[in-house]
Amino acid sequence: MPLTDLLTADSVMPSLKAATKKQVLQELSERAAALSGLPEREIFDALLQRERLGSTGVGAGVAIPHGKLTRATQIFGVFARLDKPIDFESLDGAPVDLIFMLVAPESSGADHLRALARIARALREPGVVAKLRATREAAGLYSVLTQRSTPHAA
Repeated sequence: MPLTDLLTADSVMPSLKAATKKQVLQELSERAAALSGLPEREIFDALLQRERLGSTGVGAGVAIPHGKLTRATQIFGVFARLDKPIDFESLDGAPVDLIFMLVAPESSGADHLRALARIARALREPGVVAKLRATREAAGLYSVLTQRSTPHAA
């Protein structure tokens, strides 16, 4: 699943100004609602509910918050690069500055997991995180995220 299936250029936020995890999730929910027509509060509540199970801060300054909604009709994402790293209660304790939020239909099952795995793989690609941190405009971030990568041996 290419990230172009999950992201549009409009779903990239190049310099999010938020000081807390909750503020970040609120801003991402607002953008997701504007893009999808889904209720902002439902998106936010789904993200918070998932975070209560354990932080989606995966380490190395990256977080992948996600949630499922009954009213969602497709899997989609919003990417944000934060102006300043924030505490996200990440597994490695490092502050987060790159966030890829994913929203999926309640019935998405394995497709949701495949999308999460694809995002995680993309954000582990050599050089991708450094390019994302060095890029300041939405179009450039979108380009870095959606460039075709070469498969690596497992």
